Amino acid sequence: MKTGGVGIIWELPLILVADKHINMSHLLPDDISLYRRWLFNVLMLGGRYLIFAGTLYLIYYVIKRKDWFYAKIQQKYPERKQILTEVKYSVLSFFVFATVLVLMRMASMYGILTSQVYHKFSDHSVAYFTGTTIFIIFFHDTYFYWAHRLMHHPLLYERVHKVHHLSKDPTPWASFAFHPIEAVLEIGFVPILIFTIPLHISSLFFLSMWQISFNVMGHLGYEIFPRKMMQNPVFKWMNTSTNHNMHHKFVKCNYGLYFNIWDILMNTNHAKYYATFDEVTARRDAGQKTVSESQDFVPELELETTGANS
Repeated sequence: MKTGGVGIIWELPLILVADKHINMSHLLPDDISLYRRWLFNVLMLGGRYLIFAGTLYLIYYVIKRKDWFYAKIQQKYPERKQILTEVKYSVLSFFVFATVLVLMRMASMYGILTSQVYHKFSDHSVAYFTGTTIFIIFFHDTYFYWAHRLMHHPLLYERVHKVHHLSKDPTPWASFAFHPIEAVLEIGFVPILIFTIPLHISSLFFLSMWQISFNVMGHLGYEIFPRKMMQNPVFKWMNTSTNHNMHHKFVKCNYGLYFNIWDILMNTNHAKYYATFDEVTARRDAGQKTVSESQDFVPELELETTGANS
């Protein structure tokens, strides 16, 4: 988590690794060494990062770099040095995350803590499954907001969180670019959930997909939500790429992850957030309209030319 630092990356196979009660024969032998288990975690984390962040970076920053520049939130592109730094610290975070997951596995193996993850839907009601799935999303959003505020304390910002803010105009590669200490804090919500609340494995998988989607989106550098979103009574509470991009640019504002609820309640939204969102989406929509009109115009021009020559 994210993480600005927009979130933490974790997923179904990694939760399975952390739970001694699940048959891992299809992924890893149960007696595999802790080092190999740690390495497997790193590869899984890195692989998902490569798929989600890499795909969007390829589309927005390589293939459509020139064509979609009009839609970029900050009208510039980051230097290569920044991108390499984002990747370096993200990989370092994966080392930390993998270590925590192995420690969770050990705690479960030696009976220090007991995983509450369940696998049969019949163990709990549909209402319980639905309620806990929604709850963990809001729990993580709340956890992230206050952990993020903590990281902006003067004693922690300069020593720890500033690493994430080396990216003033982040790319998807910045999604997990954390100082190792912050990486521990980012993943801290995982053992809290796993060892305290009965959760179906699919609920955790859903949270995993929800988290990585919002994390990469927050660091995309492009706004993907519609301009009228802020007029919708439900969707206006969702967070946007513009919101988190402004956090990286201005630092002391916009601390949320999935939702804008805590920023609204605590009055920590940037004063020009809504105006900036409107400006960015208006520019994007105008650019799309111009491109569409130019594409429609070319065939007509060619048709007239062909008719004249005949």
